[in-house]
Amino acid sequence: MQIECWLYARISDDPREQRRGVHRQLQDLRVHAQAKNWLVKGEFHDNDISAHKEEERPGYDKLMHAVITAMPEVGETGNQGVVLALHPSRLWRRRVERAQAIEDLRHAKACVAFETGGFFDMSKATERSQLAQVGESDTLESEVKGERVAREALARAEEGRANGAVQYGWRRVYEYDRAGRVESFRDEIDPEQAEIVKEVTNRLLAGETLFRITDDLNIRRVLPPGANLVMKRKKRAQGNEDGALWNKTSVKKLALRPANAGLRVHHGELYPAAWEPIVDREKWEQVKSLLTAPGRSVRRDGQRKHLLTWGIGECGVCTSVLAAKPRGRAKKLLYVCDSKQGCTGRNEELVDTWVGAVVVARLSRPDAAAVFGPDEERLTRLRVAQDGLKTRLEEAADDYADGMLTRDQLRAVTKKLKEQIARLEEEIEGATPKWDLELMGDLLGPPQEAVEAAWEALTVVQKRAVLEVLGIKVRILPTPKRGPGFDPDYVEVLAGDGTPFAEYVPAA
Repeated sequence: MQIECWLYARISDDPREQRRGVHRQLQDLRVHAQAKNWLVKGEFHDNDISAHKEEERPGYDKLMHAVITAMPEVGETGNQGVVLALHPSRLWRRRVERAQAIEDLRHAKACVAFETGGFFDMSKATERSQLAQVGESDTLESEVKGERVAREALARAEEGRANGAVQYGWRRVYEYDRAGRVESFRDEIDPEQAEIVKEVTNRLLAGETLFRITDDLNIRRVLPPGANLVMKRKKRAQGNEDGALWNKTSVKKLALRPANAGLRVHHGELYPAAWEPIVDREKWEQVKSLLTAPGRSVRRDGQRKHLLTWGIGECGVCTSVLAAKPRGRAKKLLYVCDSKQGCTGRNEELVDTWVGAVVVARLSRPDAAAVFGPDEERLTRLRVAQDGLKTRLEEAADDYADGMLTRDQLRAVTKKLKEQIARLEEEIEGATPKWDLELMGDLLGPPQEAVEAAWEALTVVQKRAVLEVLGIKVRILPTPKRGPGFDPDYVEVLAGDGTPFAEYVPAA
């Protein structure tokens, strides 16, 4: 009888991708197989991949497929098939994955062997049990290490210390002991990069689109985060192999980082960071609310050329969205019903002018800043309440550690406090304006002349953003008869609750 074997090697950590570890393992396995006169049928490996985390292991998947596929033929020849690894921990760390592999290899009538000792026939119940017990020590080691690492990560978060490489917008300063070893470090603001973070934030809050900001940064040849860095197991986009170009996603990610506001994230929880913020928390909250608004991902507002198409204007007959299309000999643009039923149509320029007049009238009122600007008092009150709940959550954990609470009591307290924290987060998001009206200069009046000039200076995309903040919908109604001139009575400007903006309609 000939033993046919498949070799498998794995290294968890190889940040420089040198692959020396897996190559040494494979060499040792070849020597072991040769000494036993086993026939090597294949070699597989995974480099810089953990078996404890739920990471994909392409080499392991190919190994199992090769063994299970080949075993029927191996059995017919009277030979025995064996998976050979250096140690059980090289094959499995997670008990679920190990149990599934034992079951698969049982059906395939294969064996498992290790260079460090041990040969297990998966067709025998006692040897399957022995292999599972041997692997439990590896799982225990990984789980204990994982708990220790998790506790250290939580401590870093609670202290606001950085985790991992320095982020874009800051530079890392190391402190050394007398022997020249790194003792600690701190992250200081990088003036040049920080200005880009501020610029992106302010331009988004001023109503500019991700597309426009991205194009501008690339035209100016501003280097994005991670430019010229070597990527592991991840390919750059075609045409951007060195990572020197921004894209819409990288701009969005930069603007959404809690770190910009001096916040540290750990398992979805925010902690005050030890580094200096680049932007005010209020601005970061506004950007977050703007970029994560429902429906934003499927609407291409950055390409909108018309004020009332898709989402703001609607047909007063069938409620379909509006489209802007040329009509008549002059080919003037009209807002028409997009259902192609010809319900209604109205001159785009005249409708836009009328809607703008209504908006200017509203934003010229003395209460405009208070209504549409951030409610600082409420936001402060909500954040203080949220911080208080987080403190109580930490105190509950301390009480459990001191034996003052049982595990069930801790779970009940934790569940209730987290639900209250989540509700406060929703309130904070709802109280945060979708964009910073203050960045629009004189858009919040009075006087009306300044508001009107500020409105006319906005792009179509920025005007659409203002309409969304105001919750405005525009309904085009069919006129009873054709005639010269524009009749505003058949253009309804509605508030978010569907009531008319009648009190803001300019005098005829």
